[in-house]
Amino acid sequence: MHKKYGFELIEEREIKEISSKAKLYRHKKTGARFLSILNEDENKTFGITFRTPPKDNTGVAHILEHSVLCGSRKYPVKEPFVELLKGSLQTFLNAMTYPDKTCYPVASQNLRDFYNLVDVYLDAVFFPRISKEIFAQEGWHYELHNPDEPLRYKGVVYNEMKGAYSSADNLLAEYAQQSLFPDTPYSLDSGGNPEHIPDLTYEQFKEFHRRYYHPSNAWIFFYGDDQEEMRFKALSSYLDQFAPLTIDSRIPEQKALNLEKKIRKAYMASEDNSKAMLTINWLLPTTFDPETNLSLRILDYILIGMPASPLRKALVDSGLGEDLAGVGLETDLMHLFYSTGLKGVTSDNLDRVEELIFSTLKSIVAEGLSKDIIQAAVNTIEFALRENNTGSFPRGLAVMLRALTTWLYGQSPFLLMEFEPVLARIKDKINKGPLFEQLIDKYFLQNKHRTTLVLEPDKDLEKQLREKEHKRLLQVKESLSPQELDRIIEETKRLEQMQVAPDSPEALATIPRLKRDDLDKKIKKIPLEEENINGINVLIHPLPTSGIFYVDLGLNIHLLPQKYLSYVPLFGRALLELGTRFEDFVSLTTRIRKKTGGIFAQPLASQILGEQDCTAWLFLRGKTLPENLKEMLNIYKDVLLDLALDNRERFRQIVLEEKAGMEESLVPQGHRYVAMRLKARFSEADWAMEHMSGISYLLFLRYLLDQIDNNWDQVLRTLEEIKFLLIHKGALLLNVTTESRLWEKHSQDFHDFLTLFPKRFISDSKWLPGSLCDNEAMILPAQVNYVGQAVNLFANDYAFHGSSLVGTRFLRTGLLWEKIRVMGGAYGAFCSFDHLTGVMTFVSYRDPNVLNTLEVFNQAGEFLSTNPLPEEEIDKAIIGTIGDMDSYQFPDAKGFSSLIRYLTKIDDQVRQKIRNEVLETDREDLQSFGLSLDKARSERLISIMGNKAKLEEALKEGLDIANVFSLL
Repeated sequence: MHKKYGFELIEEREIKEISSKAKLYRHKKTGARFLSILNEDENKTFGITFRTPPKDNTGVAHILEHSVLCGSRKYPVKEPFVELLKGSLQTFLNAMTYPDKTCYPVASQNLRDFYNLVDVYLDAVFFPRISKEIFAQEGWHYELHNPDEPLRYKGVVYNEMKGAYSSADNLLAEYAQQSLFPDTPYSLDSGGNPEHIPDLTYEQFKEFHRRYYHPSNAWIFFYGDDQEEMRFKALSSYLDQFAPLTIDSRIPEQKALNLEKKIRKAYMASEDNSKAMLTINWLLPTTFDPETNLSLRILDYILIGMPASPLRKALVDSGLGEDLAGVGLETDLMHLFYSTGLKGVTSDNLDRVEELIFSTLKSIVAEGLSKDIIQAAVNTIEFALRENNTGSFPRGLAVMLRALTTWLYGQSPFLLMEFEPVLARIKDKINKGPLFEQLIDKYFLQNKHRTTLVLEPDKDLEKQLREKEHKRLLQVKESLSPQELDRIIEETKRLEQMQVAPDSPEALATIPRLKRDDLDKKIKKIPLEEENINGINVLIHPLPTSGIFYVDLGLNIHLLPQKYLSYVPLFGRALLELGTRFEDFVSLTTRIRKKTGGIFAQPLASQILGEQDCTAWLFLRGKTLPENLKEMLNIYKDVLLDLALDNRERFRQIVLEEKAGMEESLVPQGHRYVAMRLKARFSEADWAMEHMSGISYLLFLRYLLDQIDNNWDQVLRTLEEIKFLLIHKGALLLNVTTESRLWEKHSQDFHDFLTLFPKRFISDSKWLPGSLCDNEAMILPAQVNYVGQAVNLFANDYAFHGSSLVGTRFLRTGLLWEKIRVMGGAYGAFCSFDHLTGVMTFVSYRDPNVLNTLEVFNQAGEFLSTNPLPEEEIDKAIIGTIGDMDSYQFPDAKGFSSLIRYLTKIDDQVRQKIRNEVLETDREDLQSFGLSLDKARSERLISIMGNKAKLEEALKEGLDIANVFSLL
């Protein structure tokens, strides 16, 4: 069959680890490589990857990744990518730029939809339009509307990378990588440094595509239950159009050097921040030896992956910093490398951190590792490999990226897939001698190819970069003749005209799409059986789980006084990381990883359908194999009934880690915090979640650190009271997802477990959510903004109808994308409607604007209520909404989703009603939703997080915000 389509079979094998047959092909005419994975996975995945080594820091690979998805020969619309987002059942649709490759993956459970996506992506990468206007929009351009105004830089990638360069963690990872690879493309930033992005010319951009986007430089991947014949047809129709081309895109190996050196870099910080970060970074071997690769993954987990890990514990216990820093083991490049250290370090402690890392590693080699720690790490990695649970990420995409880790560099794509024999050899070596101690000595202590990176706070850096950009633009403008200024004004006008001009109906008709009739009319149901065991509600979801038990044990936190809410995430960590009366935290956390696939704590709060009060829980979520089920239940018993809370230093470490983690997440996740802050004003559930994971939680953590140091007895009393209020039969709920035969065989284990808890009657606390300041602006040391706005439709007499979900999607992929991302230059913009609370939330991401973005948010209602809204566009929005509702889930996620629906009283009848309303949405429904939005906008609330200068400028121009405060 393959010869008919011009492919020759290179290798074929069964890969039992992923229950697949794998076939490796070569396209004879062009040399394109094709890996075909055949199995029963309905979530089909396709990806095409090009090796794209950068030669500078202009971000050309990244800009091209964006740009090829902006129209092609066969699909001549402005944004085929967005058209697919609007009207596809896709379970993944994106593109990614790595330091040495650019990947274009898609996934869908629907066969027709899947091949629609494949065809659009193949045409995009091989035959993109990539005009000057597209380059200007996605990369960078000068913006000028009249000769008297200042020249500005604008562009989506330009602002995306301004956001990336505002994140200290991102800079730490980037600088660590660059420091270890002085002789390869890994010494450059393929994403683009904002200072250098404007150096890229359109000609260089076009040449990069010509050089690298060719079948001779392509690695193509299919995975899933579709027929191989369809794969060949889809590929040959494109590949056969090309002649072979000699392309040198090889990634050179980095020769090991006697490199030992210290590097100092700066990151943006506030006036009050005087804490630095330090990592030590080691170059490791190439990824090609599967045994070395897997051994180092296990070693990484041994050293820093657990609270009991010796290097992690030494660093955290030292008190020299606030939390671990560094990426740990980096596995996505040709070479592995390792990076670890501390963040939140004062300048006088930097040398001590470096000394501590080496002294700890030497001590491990000299004294040996605990057998329990080794066993815990091996079990954790092995469980993850066998379970192959990739969460919301398609499993096929994870397999593709694993294959590329070796395949891209001329090695077999199967090296890291077939882990069983490799794992067996590693286990044998562990039994015979000190394997990991030898690896530490070889790759860390004796390895001279290493760097020490210090990232220091600079309160003036953002201002310096802003002034540097202003000066550069001023010089550019002064160097331009009147004719050249007129040309830039004309180019600005032409770009804006292109951006606002609608695609023709003929062009839009080229995009392949499903029809409403192609959609399933019925909801996807998840089996649920309910029992009451010893007075405790137990939910069972009989699903195929490959022999795994997923066990969620809930504690009803609505029994707590509201003043204790912000303690809940910390109490969750304390359950698993403080230890018990009979076992210290080192032994406990090691035991968890030896006997389970992991246990973690997760707070949850959600409004209940039709009710004012919310349901609020702290879940312990664990997974294990049947032979270890009793041991996992014993762990649950021990941490709940015998929890030892009186360990001030360990609890302080947990609080410090939480604080440091949140502070570092503010810049990369600013949109999430802004959305939480807004929603907290309207419902008890969102108010509770904001106090357990938002800005209020961060402020509480800072307060709590002082209390731990100065009023520990009171903190301890609070923790003990929380324990008393939550750990009894009246507070418990059990949710189990497993196979029917396993539940029947092991149900007695759960009966025995649930008899152990005391019986108490404690009624729910009455929470009275305090009001947050109406409108607010939070200052961050960042070059970008996160702008948010919310309105409450229920307060304006809107009654929920499923069509509102269609309208929300229509706004997200229409108005917000076009006005805020395409024209405004922000990296993204989102909106969501919570049908339980009636709150409509708008947020932007890595946004150079403030007032313009708020004005677009205000146009949302009018956009829906007055636009003609063509039937075809409504159909697309319906299809995309159904795709969201039917997102692919693994068994554990299905069981937890069913649990949430149970708690919020969203039964299958309610779900089917919503689905029917979505499927029947018409123009009048969307216009009605738009009118409700328009009516509510006068009562909008605003929350903004971002750049101080931009916020001050917006305030001068009329932004109505009284509460302005700094977060860092």
